[in-house]
Amino acid sequence: MANGRCRMHGGKAPGAAKGNSHAFKHGRYTTEAIAERRELMALLRDMKDLVEQVDGED
Repeated sequence: MANGRCRMHGGKAPGAAKGNSHAFKHGRYTTEAIAERRELMALLRDMKDLVEQVDGED
């Protein structure tokens, strides 16, 4: 903004203050976490398919 302050929040600094524990990242959306979730979902899909195949043989 022209006056140097955020029009929504009134502060000058962008983002959270240094050392702010509320700004801590949890890591849920890291590349590794996303890849791990995809692998687990693929494994679950394969297991469900296997259960359906076994149930269908009866």
